[in-house]
Amino acid sequence: MASKDINQKSADELKQDLLDLRKEQFNLRMQKGSGQLTQPHQLRRVRRDIARTKFVLGAKK
Repeated sequence: MASKDINQKSADELKQDLLDLRKEQFNLRMQKGSGQLTQPHQLRRVRRDIARTKFVLGAKK
């Protein structure tokens, strides 16, 4: 997700995105633990998207 897209969203939308990203992160960690993760770069992408979202959400307060 690009920073431009994140900056244009409202606080409620960002909170929902953050919840979705956390769920995705959990699912990826479970796949990694069971050896089914085929794209390990997805973990890094999700972690960075979470950080971006939290940063913008904090700035909007």
